[in-house]
Amino acid sequence: MNAKKFYCIGVMSGTSLDGVDLCYVKFDVTTRYNFEILKAATFSYSEAWLNKLKQAFTSDNEALELLSVEYGNYLGSLINNFIEQNAIDEIDFVASHGHTIFHKPDEGITLQIGDGQTIATITKQKVICDFRTQDVKLGGQGAPLVPIGDELLFGNYEYCLNLGGFVNVSFKEGDKRIAYDICPINIVLNHYIQKLGFDYDDKGQLAATGKIHQPLFDQLNDLEYYHQSHPKSLGYEWVVDVIIPLIDNYNLEIKDILRTFIEHVAFQVSKAVHVKARMLVTGGGAFNEFLMQRIEFYIDEEIELQSSKIIDFKEALIFALLGLLRLENKINILKSVTGASKNHSSGVIFNP
Repeated sequence: MNAKKFYCIGVMSGTSLDGVDLCYVKFDVTTRYNFEILKAATFSYSEAWLNKLKQAFTSDNEALELLSVEYGNYLGSLINNFIEQNAIDEIDFVASHGHTIFHKPDEGITLQIGDGQTIATITKQKVICDFRTQDVKLGGQGAPLVPIGDELLFGNYEYCLNLGGFVNVSFKEGDKRIAYDICPINIVLNHYIQKLGFDYDDKGQLAATGKIHQPLFDQLNDLEYYHQSHPKSLGYEWVVDVIIPLIDNYNLEIKDILRTFIEHVAFQVSKAVHVKARMLVTGGGAFNEFLMQRIEFYIDEEIELQSSKIIDFKEALIFALLGLLRLENKINILKSVTGASKNHSSGVIFNP
């Protein structure tokens, strides 16, 4: 069978605010989706953008509309720089996740800023974005979206675990793909380590020096979310409203907060990954050696890491795939994952 080739750029900004990931991918489509990451880069946020994105969830609708266009301009400029720096001359489309401001699917609300028409106009490229809204309208969580990529690109792994702003898991149960957010991770760890002037806790070295605070550990694990069945997903505002106040109530040293929260994450992962199996681990948390040690302790299994390109850019890669599936009008969101009323092809297409 002749392969159809597509060249595209996937764009991802995660809730941990560690920057914008851009991934230039070639897909060879035959009976399956074969991929090659040709170029990839992460662009860190300026202090000004960090503050804007952190505070955006308190803004009114008019301010958010303006911010979405401004952020679209910002993403468009980053994409153009990426194209120029890497002398990219063949692009079929750009697929952008945008940046999540609100995610309250139970209230029918999800918002990712980064206006698609603005990006298309600036880059002079076809742009596909807004992948979550349709799913929420169909009664789904609008998340996680990555599991279709786990299925099509990484189906040889029993579990796919992503350690980003949140920990999410994806796996096959019978003939259905199941996925959900397990708990927050880097969004919380980074919040506290930044109080000491660091961007992140390199390899978990500071956390490793702390002590577990048992009352906090127990209270975290007793939160209602962890007793809910899937489909379920988390948003930044839940961390701000629930997790941060709970932790701050104890007035602990930063190293003890990090130590306790890492133990909490490892424990929650072990509840989701409860059988020995081949596991793909991606996201920035994969480089947190202390976190990985604690996860391995709880699941009683050594985890072999993939290449740094896959660890760092898997989500941007999969959003490129989501864009391709949308262009082909093929299913890119699974009702077994999100709880929507049906499988569907989601995303809005903007032409320059």
